Amino acid sequence: MDADHARGVNPYASRLHIIAEAGTNHAGKRDLAKRLIGIAAEARADSVKFQIIYPEGLYLPVTIAPDGTRTPSEVVAKRRAMMLSDDEYRKLRDDALELGIPMSASVFDTRGVRLVNELDAPYIKFASCDLDNSALLKTGAETGRKIILSTGMSTLGEVETAVADVLSTGNRDVVLLHCVSCYPATLAQMNLGFITTLRAAFGLPVGLSDHTEDSRASLMALALGATWFEKHCTYDRAAEGFDHAYAMEPAGLARYIADLREGELALRAPIPKVSKQEAATAERARRGVYAARDIAPGEILHDDDLLVVRPPNGTRPNEAALLVGRPVSVALHQHEPIHRAHVA
Repeated sequence: MDADHARGVNPYASRLHIIAEAGTNHAGKRDLAKRLIGIAAEARADSVKFQIIYPEGLYLPVTIAPDGTRTPSEVVAKRRAMMLSDDEYRKLRDDALELGIPMSASVFDTRGVRLVNELDAPYIKFASCDLDNSALLKTGAETGRKIILSTGMSTLGEVETAVADVLSTGNRDVVLLHCVSCYPATLAQMNLGFITTLRAAFGLPVGLSDHTEDSRASLMALALGATWFEKHCTYDRAAEGFDHAYAMEPAGLARYIADLREGELALRAPIPKVSKQEAATAERARRGVYAARDIAPGEILHDDDLLVVRPPNGTRPNEAALLVGRPVSVALHQHEPIHRAHVA
């Protein structure tokens, strides 16, 4: 491993974009949200993403019983309690810029679209639950920003409709994330072959919204051509909230991202094929051809006159057959290298 690799530095231009999904794990506290940004930056994610949820834009405000009784929605109350204000998101955007990591969000209504657009985010993310929400998708696409669509719970036909909705606005900057909407998802549930289907069907960048508990699914997705990855992060999996239990804590997130960076390098053919590191190994590991005994000029070489051992000496083992049966033109001492120039 060279010095750059040892420091975790990718010497190639990466094609990957890894999103650290902070979601609503801030519990409505700006200091925790800033902490999550720091976790994402420290782990070398390419961006950090929140979920901007205005509860009334996503849920009915009341629960209606069979007898018609209406009670305030508990989920709305919980979501409202963990909201950040628009101004807090503006300040967090500045915090993220100071830490050197772009910030964006998943949005669930037009108000969220407007805020993310105002924040000059690098993309707008729509969760799987809104893949069939044509009006919202078009509103986001009309901003001209990159649109990321999660495809959980959706058939190929539903994905096709959503992509058509976005493209109908003239916005062609679209990423599709394969997603299995189970929290957490097991590796066996991941249906990763659908990544190949998405790539073939749409010709768009494809990635993985990963709800598994380690990096195995993401590395398989990488091998299938995925270039965008999304992983939930937290400061404490035991914390109260919707997404902590299946999110990755700082060390796990850093390892997950490092696995993807190293996986990308492993799948990328070096130029030249034999790297400097491999060439140095060859100097130790290859073999050469040597005299097994003292050999006088004119003697005919036989197989047992040759040693094929380390270190290399310029005559490859598969050239030994070219020496056998030929007379030696110079005196050779035991353990001296034998080259083709030494035979007539």
